Amino acid sequence: MAKDTDINGAKASRRDWIGLAVIALPCILYSMDLTVLHLAVPQIAETLKPGSSALLWIVDIYGFMVAGALITMGTLGDRIGRRRLLLIGAALFGATSVLAAFSTSSEMLIFARALQGLAAGSMSPSTLSLIRNMFRDDAERSFAIGVWVACFSAGAAIGPLVGGVILNHYWWGAVFLINVPIMLLLLALGPALLPEFKDENAGRLDILSAAQSLVAVLAIIFGIKRIAEHGWGLLPAVAIGMGLLVGVLFFRRQAVLADPLIDVRLFRMPGFTAALSINVVAIFVVFGMFLFIAQYLQLVLGMGPLEAGIWTSPSGVAFALGSMAAPFLVRHFHPRIVITCGFLISAVGFAMLTQLGSTETPWLLFTGMMVFCLGLAPIGAITTDVVMTEAPPERAGAASGISETSFEFGGALGMAVLGSILTAIYRDVMAGEVLAGLPAESADAAKDTLGGAVAMARELGGADGDALLATARAAFVHAFEVTAGLSALGAISAALVAAVLLRKIAR
Repeated sequence: MAKDTDINGAKASRRDWIGLAVIALPCILYSMDLTVLHLAVPQIAETLKPGSSALLWIVDIYGFMVAGALITMGTLGDRIGRRRLLLIGAALFGATSVLAAFSTSSEMLIFARALQGLAAGSMSPSTLSLIRNMFRDDAERSFAIGVWVACFSAGAAIGPLVGGVILNHYWWGAVFLINVPIMLLLLALGPALLPEFKDENAGRLDILSAAQSLVAVLAIIFGIKRIAEHGWGLLPAVAIGMGLLVGVLFFRRQAVLADPLIDVRLFRMPGFTAALSINVVAIFVVFGMFLFIAQYLQLVLGMGPLEAGIWTSPSGVAFALGSMAAPFLVRHFHPRIVITCGFLISAVGFAMLTQLGSTETPWLLFTGMMVFCLGLAPIGAITTDVVMTEAPPERAGAASGISETSFEFGGALGMAVLGSILTAIYRDVMAGEVLAGLPAESADAAKDTLGGAVAMARELGGADGDALLATARAAFVHAFEVTAGLSALGAISAALVAAVLLRKIAR
């Protein structure tokens, strides 16, 4: 078994490069599962009939559980072996995918997605920490991290396309079953092609710290969702307050433990902290927007799942190429310049999406989507390389867990916050509408979600059904435009932060 001994400048072997291809398998899959459900939302809404809150939890809970588990799992990999944890996670991911596929209620699907998120959280940090140990040469490591981020980004971006292809032929549960054969392939190839690494001096795993990290993440997210769904109240305030308090206690505990879950000294490095913050903002705006794009293409423009997936698939190419280009861009420009310009470019793309109400074709949406994707694409690779370079090799697992937590937390937070804002605006607009021909219960369903309105319009039919559909679509487009504007403001703010905080980062 290899230990964490750093050999600066040592070139990677052929086995290491083949191992990188093996690592790409789970990386693509667990990120793809953040978005693969986007195109299945209408079918799930029709089959399981979840309320708006349950529907958001079906989409969000996977990312929340991944985010909550990453720090713990990254540290656990340092202790029991990163390859071993990766393979354990692969087995659990395959099993929970089967459970999700055959869910018979919204509650069962939420539970299955939560377990699937925990399994993904055990795989995720192992992939990046293995790269840190397999590639010692700075240039090779930067390239390998670029490949890793490209796989992560492409997986999330092609999720809707893969989902569209599957949904064109099978029921919604089939989007989960594709995970099973790939996880079996990873279990077969991993032991032969991936080296094992662990920190022989890592110490024991602190269970209380692990519980604190999970509770802090879930409590804060729960409170934010409740505010967006029901407005300010005692319950969400208590939840957010409890989450923040537990988070503070978590970091204080890490500062005094002999074997902390995370090394809080890492956050004293300006580059490390700035990179994490930038990751959160970049993924926040991207993942939230892709959820709306999938619904817009299907429920507003009337596309089928496959056609909608084809329209969104070029974004995966843009992210993959941008991630791979990151090492070359920073050779010629300071990382601060690349990241700042990237956010400003993405803001232009988001601003274009604020004009969707002026067109009935997908071309404006497609152009805006490609612009913000090209702007954000190199950012993740650059910030990840900063994080992994500044962290000591023996803490690679913990550092990768922190880094990926920023990715997953940003994605889950984006879908939760922006999704909840869009839902709240949609409800506010629809609340003032008089829906002729519908009983009270059906009218409530139509005013709750666009998917519910589409289903009710089909049942109603005729002129009343057409009027309901037009009203609901207009409300959704308005909500989409507002959230796109908020994303543009977020990108501009992130550009200013990057310009200030990344000045001292070495090229």
